[in-house]
Amino acid sequence: MRPRTVWQALPAARYLLTSWPWRSAGYLISGALAGAVVLVLIVIGVAVGGALSLALIGLPLLALLALTGIPVAALERRRLRLMDRIPAPDPHRRPEEPGLWSWTTCRFRERATWRELGYVLLLAVVLWPLDALAVGVCTVVPLAVVSTPVVMEVYGDGAEARVVKLWTVTTWPEAFATAAGGLVTLMLGCYFLGLLAGARSELTRYLLTHRSAEPDARVVELTRSRVRLVDAFEAERRRIERDLHDGAQQRIVALTMMLGLARLDTPPGPLADQLARAHEEAGKALSELRELIHGIHPQVLADYGLQAAVADAADRSMIPVDLDLELPGRFPEAVEAAAYFVVCEALANVARHSGAHRVAVSGGHAGGRMFLEIHDDGRGGASTSGGGSGLTGLADRVSVLDGRLSLSSPAGGPTRLRVEIPCEWTDRSA
Repeated sequence: MRPRTVWQALPAARYLLTSWPWRSAGYLISGALAGAVVLVLIVIGVAVGGALSLALIGLPLLALLALTGIPVAALERRRLRLMDRIPAPDPHRRPEEPGLWSWTTCRFRERATWRELGYVLLLAVVLWPLDALAVGVCTVVPLAVVSTPVVMEVYGDGAEARVVKLWTVTTWPEAFATAAGGLVTLMLGCYFLGLLAGARSELTRYLLTHRSAEPDARVVELTRSRVRLVDAFEAERRRIERDLHDGAQQRIVALTMMLGLARLDTPPGPLADQLARAHEEAGKALSELRELIHGIHPQVLADYGLQAAVADAADRSMIPVDLDLELPGRFPEAVEAAAYFVVCEALANVARHSGAHRVAVSGGHAGGRMFLEIHDDGRGGASTSGGGSGLTGLADRVSVLDGRLSLSSPAGGPTRLRVEIPCEWTDRSA
């Protein structure tokens, strides 16, 4: 199998015959050159910015200097292809809006930007001298030793040659022995270069593509997008409710009135009986449509808030409900809608499955959290783990708002459902 990284190539017997020694040397040499250039640019930028900052002109320049890590890091991620064939991922997020200001503010808020700036400083001060020193010791010095016979030949017979300014070679046997030792040193240096380049690339990959902090940002963005989807869903529900209330419901009301008037004007007979049945069916359709509209988004919830909507749901419940709500005011629309439908689903489940004789609904707001609790004296056995459970959908909906739904329903009862949603209340009476 073809090695993907230098670490996979180093143990191979053919390592010196592959391209990895050359790639390692190229990676370190290009790193030394890049680091030296970056150091010069940083020194110039700091000097110019410091000189101009007395007049508050250099502040934008210093801010620009703080962003120098971004292009340097992009170059370093591309250089990593010399040591690893898999591309290094870019840790930066895409700005929410187009434009320079949005891009700049997004970059300054990212941890990746400051990690890249720290890497640039590390490259300019520490890494590039080490790269240059390693290349010099592992390649330049051994090559100089290997070239000893060539130096002897250039200077002619009997001339002496100084090897890397350390010792003098005066005879050909000494020259060839020195060259052989230099060749062995060069081969060992190729291995050392591979080790150093591999470690250097791992450090770069860790600092410039390290994602341990970035999932937090992605989770935050995912949570925000889920909240936006819930808000859009609620807005669409309310639009459908208004369209049904102002459109289809009014047409059925008008149809019911017309059928009623036609029934009054028709003498007794088969036609009158048909009109009576049509009038009755239109009344049932109107009643079902009103229930449907109320289930989509009750008007009382939008107009008077959660406490009034829960009270209305308790009045319509088939099981007697004891209500004990102490809500200080109105809450965000998504919170009120989620809490209301939790109560409605719980009351419907109690009526259908629990065999309970009484239900208690309590709630309030404390510590920045709104809580509701539904308690019944039924047979228990409810669960949120069922694939088609309505409570599972409610738990997902509450979790979008960073809330929590807990259920206690042992066999034999009682069942206790509790919902907590972090939110702050507002006074909309003004």
